[in-house]
Amino acid sequence: MAEPEEPRTAHSDRGRTQALAAAERPPAPPERPGAEDPEETLGTDAVAPSMVGRSQFQLARERFFHHKPAVAGLVVFFGLLLLSTIGGHFWRYSYSEITDQFSTGPSLQHPFGTDEIGHDLFAQVMTGTATSIKTAIVVAALATVFGTMVGALAGYYGKWADAALMRFTDLVLTVPLLAVLLVLANTLSKQANSWFWIAIILAALLWTYLARLVRGSFLSLREREFVEAEWAIGASDARIILRHLIPNALGPIVVNATLTVAVAMLTEAALSFLGLGIQPPEVSLGSLINDGQGAMAVLPWLFFFPAGFLIVIILSINFIGDGLRDALDPSRRTNS
Repeated sequence: MAEPEEPRTAHSDRGRTQALAAAERPPAPPERPGAEDPEETLGTDAVAPSMVGRSQFQLARERFFHHKPAVAGLVVFFGLLLLSTIGGHFWRYSYSEITDQFSTGPSLQHPFGTDEIGHDLFAQVMTGTATSIKTAIVVAALATVFGTMVGALAGYYGKWADAALMRFTDLVLTVPLLAVLLVLANTLSKQANSWFWIAIILAALLWTYLARLVRGSFLSLREREFVEAEWAIGASDARIILRHLIPNALGPIVVNATLTVAVAMLTEAALSFLGLGIQPPEVSLGSLINDGQGAMAVLPWLFFFPAGFLIVIILSINFIGDGLRDALDPSRRTNS
C-alpha cells in the first residue's frame, strides 16, 4: 500500500532549492594555518589606513614635527619671545631703572649683572630681545606682502608689467644697502618709535629677493591646467591669483619670510652697533652689544649676554626655516 504523499509547502520547496545549490557549489579551498578572517580582523567599522585622506597642511605639519632641529628651534624661539614680552613685566627691575649696584657681576639679585650706572642687565636684555624680535617680525611682514604683490603681478601678467616691475626690482638691488641704511637711519631713527622707522627702512630694501622668487613661481604656475580652466570659466584675475596661484606658491613665501626675520635682526643689530639703529630710551640687542663692546675686557657680561641671546635667536630661526623648507618641499627632506 503506497504511503500518502506529504503536502508540498513553500518551506519545503525552499529547503530543497538550498540543498541543490549547496551541492552544486564548488568546495571551499582549505584554510591556511594562522589565517584570519578579514572581517573579524578589521571589524565592520574599520577603515584601511590608505583610505584615510590627509590634507597638504596635515602632511606638512607632520613632516615639520619630525624635523627635530626645527622643533627645538621653534620651542627656543617662542620661549624667548614669551620670556621677553611677558616675563619682563614680572621682573623686579625695569630696563630703565637705576639701582644702587654698579658694575656688579651676575648674581641671584642680578642674574646678568649690572652696567656702570646701575641698570639691571637682565631687564635690559629682555626688553632688547622683545624690541629686536618685534622689529624683525614687522620687517618680515611688510617685505613679504610687498614682495609677493610685486612678484605676483610681474609673473601673472608678464609682458610690459613684468618688464617694468622687474626693472624696478633690479634698480633697488643695485642700490648699496648699507649706504642707504646709514643715511636713512641717521635721519629717521631719531623720530619717536625709532624701532618702527627702522623696520620701515629695512622692509623697503629686503623685499626684492622674494619678488623675484614669486615671479618665477607664477611664470610656471600660470601655464598649469587648473589656471587655464579658471580662465575658461571666466574667473577674475584677482580670484586666480589669490585663490589658486598664491596658495600654490606659499611654500617658498613662508620659508623666505622666516629667513627674512633672521636677516632683519642681524641688519638691525648692525645698525644699532654702529650707533644708527634704535635710539635711547629704547634698547635692542644691537644697542646693548654696542654699549658692552667697549667694556668687554673689564665687564664681559655686558657684551656676552646680549650677543648670546642674538646668536641663539638667529640659530633658532634658521632651524625653523630649514624645517619649513623640508616640510613644504618633501623632495629636499633629509632624515632627521
